Amino acid sequence: MSSMQVGGRLAIAILVGTAAGMVAPPVQAQSAREILTQASFADSDEVSALRRVTSAYNAAQAALRRSPDDHEALLMRATALGYRAKLTGNRSDAVSARRQFEALVAQNPRDAEATLALGAWHIGGVKKLGAIMGRAAIGAQRGVGLSALDRAVALGGDRALFPGLAALLRLEVDPRDPRGRTLVEAAARAGVSSPIDRIMQHAAVAILTPLRAGDTQATRRLASQLLPFGRFDDDN
Repeated sequence: MSSMQVGGRLAIAILVGTAAGMVAPPVQAQSAREILTQASFADSDEVSALRRVTSAYNAAQAALRRSPDDHEALLMRATALGYRAKLTGNRSDAVSARRQFEALVAQNPRDAEATLALGAWHIGGVKKLGAIMGRAAIGAQRGVGLSALDRAVALGGDRALFPGLAALLRLEVDPRDPRGRTLVEAAARAGVSSPIDRIMQHAAVAILTPLRAGDTQATRRLASQLLPFGRFDDDN
């Protein structure tokens, strides 16, 4: 095993440990956002992650029954649907998630988190299915995704989440992407105001090692592993 591979596995272990430590309260005391963070970055197997994603979806649905216009609940419901689709391959969930993200962005074009989620959805769909099948099957488009990611970074202010996630998505698709490298370096220096900011900042710092070494294969692999549920992907 190369030193770069060892470094990649260490980065994953640190990231998982960081995520687990940041969302330690019992599930019943957690918000849907906290539950999804745990599922995305800390659960050790897909069954546990899917169970947690379902719990987050149910929590968001319950919040929406109390307050149908609850923006946080709407965003978390859409995110949970997208994550469930990623874990199960369910096309209906994937399309529903996209439509809900689109509705949130249409309602408020300056909503940085919804815009980021929409961009991530498109890039994730293209990566999973390919450009042609991704567009035909679920409507995923690389250009739409990259544009949404750039808008989210511009709207997101000084938070590591936005350049960090955008960078990982870009580098997973193209480890030579100069915009991806610029965003990684920005995320490593950016402000941290939430657990997910800290997770993305750790990820940015980790991927700088293979990126600066010019190891495109390791960069692509690590970018994929550092994304939500990336540790479960078979092609890493």
